[in-house]
Amino acid sequence: MTELEFRNKVTWFSFALSLLVIWVHSYNAELFLGYQAATGMVYVLEHRIGEWFGQIAVPGFFVISGYQFYRDFDWGKLKGKWQRRVKSLLVPYIVWNFLYYLSYVTASRIPAVRDVVGKGVVEFSLASAVDAVIGHTYNNVFWYLYQLLWLVVLAPVLYPLLKWMWSGLLLLAFFWVLVRLDISGLPVNPDALIYYSSGAMAALHFRKTVEAAESRKRCVFGLFCLGVAAVIYYVGLWQAHIPSFVLCRLCAVTGFWLVLPGKRLPEAKDFMKHNFFLYAVHFAFVRLINKAAAMLTASAVPEWYGPFGLFLVMPVLVLLISTLIGKFLRRYLPGLWNLLTGGR
Repeated sequence: MTELEFRNKVTWFSFALSLLVIWVHSYNAELFLGYQAATGMVYVLEHRIGEWFGQIAVPGFFVISGYQFYRDFDWGKLKGKWQRRVKSLLVPYIVWNFLYYLSYVTASRIPAVRDVVGKGVVEFSLASAVDAVIGHTYNNVFWYLYQLLWLVVLAPVLYPLLKWMWSGLLLLAFFWVLVRLDISGLPVNPDALIYYSSGAMAALHFRKTVEAAESRKRCVFGLFCLGVAAVIYYVGLWQAHIPSFVLCRLCAVTGFWLVLPGKRLPEAKDFMKHNFFLYAVHFAFVRLINKAAAMLTASAVPEWYGPFGLFLVMPVLVLLISTLIGKFLRRYLPGLWNLLTGGR
């Protein structure tokens, strides 16, 4: 692939993951149906989709982030990469967390929307604001960005080990041990370290393979990886084995990248290039749409296909809202747009 083809494939890859992650946060069975027989059926259907497809989204983000950070990496590029990540990761992390906090503070004081928010009256104080910004208290989906910031900071520790094949494999094995031991309290989740470091290893040692043009062999191997991921997933369910789910997601991300063509992909549309903004706003709109719809239908319990249908179309609804808001911001408030998206 050429550089343009690679970047176009990354855009398509990230866009697909951004839509999948919306399903993870769109479960609504109990919200609409309460506790009845149909609730269990809708719950199973939604979780099948969310767990089969949606659960590869964030691991995929970690893998592609690690790949891009360590693509053509050397010590001389570390300072520049850190400086760019301050703009593209740290600043948006602070701004979005603060905006979410202010939104909850405001909404919790408006009787008409307080029940939709469901947080009671949120305290407005410096201490609460600092906690919200640092700990993403009111912006739960930014746990991913919090982890990613730590992974970027850890580059001087990770790179010396990852740049050599054997030491990199030993480091990954150590991370697998951490996953198996399920140690809590670490600043970075061990599974995030596996996904990110796997992407880094791919960039440092297998770039030609990762960026090779599509072929029948690559597609077949990609489908094989997806099949292996499905088998491992059910083994994990049967054994209640956490490392199995991590391996399942890693295999699924690998398979998805391999089956996704490169040269034959059409150029990504403009609305597909703003995945960070979509990721940042999706949770709020998913909650708003689900809760508002549930309140409007509270007088009559809907049939099971109502909430399930809303679940299915939620990625499209949120994408539409995100695209319209993004167009408005880019046209009328470009400075704010750059601040919110880190210049992406």
